Amino acid sequence: MAFRVQGIDPAPFEHLMGLSDEALAERGIRRYTVDATPGFPDRIGVRDLEPGETALLLHYEHQPADTPYRASHAIFLGEQSRTRLDLIDALPEAIRIRPISLRAFNAEGEMVDADLADGSALEPLILRFLARADVAYLHAHYAKRGCYAARVERSE
Repeated sequence: MAFRVQGIDPAPFEHLMGLSDEALAERGIRRYTVDATPGFPDRIGVRDLEPGETALLLHYEHQPADTPYRASHAIFLGEQSRTRLDLIDALPEAIRIRPISLRAFNAEGEMVDADLADGSALEPLILRFLARADVAYLHAHYAKRGCYAARVERSE
């Protein structure tokens, strides 16, 4: 079974890129200049930003389903990021180097399973979850801070 890892769509955030620090602060968003890698994982390209790049830290609703599992958390977006990751049968480096909490959801947005794994050992868990008929999609979260990392689903 093939799987697809996707970053978030940059379109809803384009209006934020390049705003002043004051305009961002009015929206509850902070700008950081990346000073170390790894450390600032961009959710659009699902990559660690490089020193000198700028990152926006903002609140993001990654699980909008109208269930008790509705969820949101802080994420980084690379201010220069414009291309959404869409990777088939492989994991990006930003996921492979971290412990991951993998959460399986059904079509109604209810969590039906979850587990922890080192990113380098995540593929068997992805395949096991996606083999279940009741699983519609997966969310990968960076386990240490609990932040949403990427969506994983079956690939045609």
